[in-house]
Amino acid sequence: MIGERKSPYTVKEYTFLATIFIDFIGKSISQCTAVDVENFKNYLATGKKYSKNSQYLAIKAIKHFFKVMDVPEPRNLTSPKRSKKVPNYLTEREMGLMLNDENQELKTKLIVSILANTGIRVGELCHLNVEDIDLDEGIMHVKSGKGDRDRIVLLPDTTASLTREYLKSRNILDINTPSLLVSRRGNRFDTSTIERIIRNAAQSAGIQKKVTPHVLRHTFATAILRNGGDIRFIQQLLGHASLNTTEIYTHIDESALKEMYEKHRPRY
Repeated sequence: MIGERKSPYTVKEYTFLATIFIDFIGKSISQCTAVDVENFKNYLATGKKYSKNSQYLAIKAIKHFFKVMDVPEPRNLTSPKRSKKVPNYLTEREMGLMLNDENQELKTKLIVSILANTGIRVGELCHLNVEDIDLDEGIMHVKSGKGDRDRIVLLPDTTASLTREYLKSRNILDINTPSLLVSRRGNRFDTSTIERIIRNAAQSAGIQKKVTPHVLRHTFATAILRNGGDIRFIQQLLGHASLNTTEIYTHIDESALKEMYEKHRPRY
């Protein structure tokens, strides 16, 4: 998969899922039958209690495994249709609480600000290098994002200011690594570290919801849409290959629905 330019995260995830499958069927992939596949699909749904989205990803990984091993896949190796649920996101008030929490250290403030104001993926944030940030132009170069696509995202003045402040403190440590976000030992942050930081930041801000980096990505897209942003503009910022993926953000939340109804309702 590395030869196919898959991200390290995708390679790791696909390998993990393929291993689960091989352990479950207890035989080589060339001996796999339609019955094995059906039993495994039931196992994912009832035994592992995977959501439809997780089942979809698991089957996608296994199909890729069959392809790599050059083994014909059983006809019933099909994925369930993914549900198009309204994505979880924070209100602008809640996002404001996280962004303006004075109890957070500088690095946490920067991480929250980047995710909330650019909508980049957590893996993309982890792979950012110092040279990818152009503070004079207020832009960030996201290189080899999902699907090996490069793109540019914009930095508001508040995020650029935090970045300048953070780089000053980072340079004092004389860290010999190109990574933007590093631990005190000079190691590049991984996704689990960022997820923990965001979870703790939300709790510190008094937010009761489960908050992840992907929730902040949804929040970013939803806020732009509510403020009149075009769906194709959002697609470009988020780095979606297909507009169909971006269209999940075209929902209208409850408060906006009430606002529009009050403005446009019949006046009998």
